[in-house]
Amino acid sequence: MEKIIIEGGYRLEGELPISGAKNAALPLMCAGLLTKGGLTLHNLPNLADIKTLASLLTELGCHITYEKDGWDRGLGQSMTIKADHITSTTAPYDIVRKMRASILVLGPLLAREGEAIVSLPGGCAIGNRPIDLHLKGFEDIGASIELKEGYVRSSGKLRGGTIYFPTVSVGATENILMAACLAQGTTTIENAAKEPEITDLAQCLVAMGAKITGIGSSRLVVEGVPELHGAEYTVMPDRIEAGSYAVAAAMTHGELELIGKNLPEVMTGTLGILKKAGLTFINTDKGLITRLTNDKIIGINAVTNPYPGFPTDMQAQLMAMMTLCEGASVITETIFENRFMHVPELCRMGADITINGSTATIRGIKRLLGAPVMATDLRASMSLVLAGLAAEDITEVNRIYHLDRGYERLVQKLEACGAKISRMKTDNI
Repeated sequence: MEKIIIEGGYRLEGELPISGAKNAALPLMCAGLLTKGGLTLHNLPNLADIKTLASLLTELGCHITYEKDGWDRGLGQSMTIKADHITSTTAPYDIVRKMRASILVLGPLLAREGEAIVSLPGGCAIGNRPIDLHLKGFEDIGASIELKEGYVRSSGKLRGGTIYFPTVSVGATENILMAACLAQGTTTIENAAKEPEITDLAQCLVAMGAKITGIGSSRLVVEGVPELHGAEYTVMPDRIEAGSYAVAAAMTHGELELIGKNLPEVMTGTLGILKKAGLTFINTDKGLITRLTNDKIIGINAVTNPYPGFPTDMQAQLMAMMTLCEGASVITETIFENRFMHVPELCRMGADITINGSTATIRGIKRLLGAPVMATDLRASMSLVLAGLAAEDITEVNRIYHLDRGYERLVQKLEACGAKISRMKTDNI
C-alpha cells in the first residue's frame, strides 16, 4: 500500500497536461469488440481501470498492443485492439467486480456474437448503480435476458426498435448505442445521455462505419450495418481532471495553464459553477489558463445534474474548495446517494460542513490544517489531495489506490507546478 504526503501552502504555477478521459476511453475500448478490423486509440491514460479492462478484453480473445507515443510529453499512449476472433463471450466476476465499466462489454458481445454472459457488477462505494436500464433496453431490441447465479445471460438477434430511458443513464446509453450499430434495422434512443464522453464514443463509431444521427442530443438514431471496419481515434481530454486542477489553482492562489484540446466545449457545467465561485478562465491555443479573479473564493449554491449541468464527479472537489470560501455555500447531490463520504475527512482538517440528507452546507474558514485522512472513492480522494495542497503543515492521504483509477501521474504533474507532494509506502490497509 502507498500514501501521499503533502506539505501544504505552496502556490501552483505553470503548464499542466490533461490526460485522456478515462470515462471516454473505457467505452471506446469496448467498441473494439465490434470489429475484426482493429481499433487504435490514441491519448489513452495509463490508469488502473484501463489495465483492468484490457485484461478483460484479452480474456475475451482480443489481442492488445501498446505504443507509448507521447508518454514522455504527457500525451498518453496508443493502444490497438484486434478482435479478429472472439474466443469467449463470458466476462467473469473476478474481473468485472474490480470495475463497473466492465458491463459495457455486454452490448458489443451481444451484437457481434449473439450472446453474452457478464457478471453483475455489484455495489459501489458512492451508491447503488443498477443496470436495469441496460437490460430493459436490450430486451426492447430483441435480446432475451436472464439473471442467474450473479450473471446476466443474454442472447438473441438484435433488431431495431425504440428505447426510452425514464432517467438519464450514461452507461446504458453507451451500451445500447454500441449494440445498435450492428442490429438489424433502425434503433432510436430517447432521453439519451448527452455527456461529451458519449459524443466521443459516437464519433468513434462513425469513424468505424456506424450510421448515427443526433450526436450530442437526447435523441440518437442508429441505422444498423452488417459490420464495422477498423479505425484510429484520439480520446478526448479528461474534463473532470481539468476541473480538479482548476480547483487546485484556486485553492493555492496560483495560476495554471491546463493543456488539452477543446476543454471549454466539454467543461460547460463545470466552468459555469467555477466562474461563479470566483475563477477566471482564458482560452489559449493549448487549452485554458485558470486562476482566481480577485484572489478570493466566493460562496455559491451548486446542484449536481446530468450534462450539461454540474457533474457529480466534480462535487467533492468543489466542496474542498468551498471550505475556504467567503461566507457559506450549499451543495446538493442529486445523482448518487452516498457521495458525501469525504465530508468527515475534510472536517478532520478543520472544515465546517453540515449534512442534511442530500444537501451539504459549507461555512468557509480561513485555513485548513493538515491531518492524516482516508480516501473512500476516486473523487473523494482528489478532494483530500486538494485540501492538503492548501492546508497548513502536513497531510497524509491513505488508500490512494482510488486515485490511481482516475488521475494519471498526479504526483508528478503537481510537483512540476510547485507542489510539495510525494508517494511513499505504508503498512496501513
